[in-house]
Amino acid sequence: MASFSNRLRQIILLVVLIALGFLLVKELYIFLPGFLGAVTLYILSRGWYRYLTVQRKWNKNATATLFMFGFLIMIGLPVYYIISLLSPKISEIFSHSDEVLLGLKSVSAKIQEWTGQELFTDANIAELQKRIANFFPAFLNSTAMILSNLAMMLFVYFFMLTNGKAMEASFDYFLPLHEKNIDILGKETISVVRANAIGIPLISFIQGVFAMVGYWIFGIKEPVLWGFITGVFAFFPIVGTTLIWAPLVVFLFSQGNTGQGIGLLIYSLLVTGNVDYLARITLMKRLGDVHPLVTVLGVIVGLSLFGFWGFIFGPLLISYFMLLFKIYTNEFGPMHATDSPHEHGS
Repeated sequence: MASFSNRLRQIILLVVLIALGFLLVKELYIFLPGFLGAVTLYILSRGWYRYLTVQRKWNKNATATLFMFGFLIMIGLPVYYIISLLSPKISEIFSHSDEVLLGLKSVSAKIQEWTGQELFTDANIAELQKRIANFFPAFLNSTAMILSNLAMMLFVYFFMLTNGKAMEASFDYFLPLHEKNIDILGKETISVVRANAIGIPLISFIQGVFAMVGYWIFGIKEPVLWGFITGVFAFFPIVGTTLIWAPLVVFLFSQGNTGQGIGLLIYSLLVTGNVDYLARITLMKRLGDVHPLVTVLGVIVGLSLFGFWGFIFGPLLISYFMLLFKIYTNEFGPMHATDSPHEHGS
């Protein structure tokens, strides 16, 4: 009877825990990007932090604060440059929206002449004007959310640094795996996060630079701006950069610049496209020995699940799946059926 009572109490407590956990996750889900950002920053900086606080005897809180401000500057400077680059262009588009629409109609007419399909109908243009009118309210709303997640990221990052050892020890304690497999899981996490957090932005930057050179050679106005936009879209695998250079090629053809259009098309296919492939099989391998297919598929999965940080945690999700499958066969396969998980507290 006592055993049944204990089991009932255990079930009730478990149900309450699951319900509370579900409620917390549901309400705090909007801060998931901030939490994932904090995990990324922690993994990238934990080695330096421990070196300074353990070997150099720096104050833990002061060092964590220094790291916070350091990353804030590293994030803030590119954002400031992006805003200073894009703001005048966005303002120009809004102040000359009629000219922009006329240009789009010109391109649409040329495409219709080639293919028989009208790209920009009156309904499409009306929808575009509506989206432009709604841009600023949506932008202000997204800016508030970004700033909230940035604050959450730095807040969580600070406490992850100052309590890192205890946090990692807790993970080790609760994971039902042998010690060697916990070590493998930890090393894989560090490897994939470092490879993608450093490698993918670096690859995007390289692609943006090569694309900018192509735009400059073949007479695209504002090559720096279009190179930057191409670099941003390079975060999206397979078709990312094509979404930028293909319309520019069409624009050149629509303006009667056939030679420049053919040149940019060939350059984009042979140079801009292949730079991505070459960078992935060299840089990503060197940074973390991550297979390019894992990166590409992971980014596709991750962006829909985690938003911006999906380019890091999507590949990590796929790596975890493959690694945990391997660990499962090692831990619970027929050859290891009698093995017991690692002893906690030993």
